[in-house]
Amino acid sequence: MSMQDSVADMLTRIRNAQMAQKASVTMPGSKLRKSIADLLVSEGYIASAELEDVGNGKAELTLELKYYEGKPVIELLQRYSRPGLRQYRSAADLPSVRQGLGVAIISTSQGIMSDREARKAGIGGEVIALVA
Repeated sequence: MSMQDSVADMLTRIRNAQMAQKASVTMPGSKLRKSIADLLVSEGYIASAELEDVGNGKAELTLELKYYEGKPVIELLQRYSRPGLRQYRSAADLPSVRQGLGVAIISTSQGIMSDREARKAGIGGEVIALVA
């Protein structure tokens, strides 16, 4: 069976692994998932992200999750735009998450970036997810 929304699957796997207090989570890899994971690493929400080739042209993405005092660092992980309803925003209309304490993941013409980076560059795009 084919996967319809790989980003939503990624976010759900992260949420489920954190609820189960897992140290890491593994999922099928792709360039989009890797770039989202790299953004989460640079923002400090996860410890590391590694993409490995497992043969047959397939890749596997492993994320090391972060916890603080026994609680997951990521409190909110929500899919914003979805395949059935794409959400595009201009640079001025990009959402801010929890008064700037979180980050919105934006897919722009220059790649995946946070809402702060997109506002600074003055470009909009598709709002993929909200993280806090």
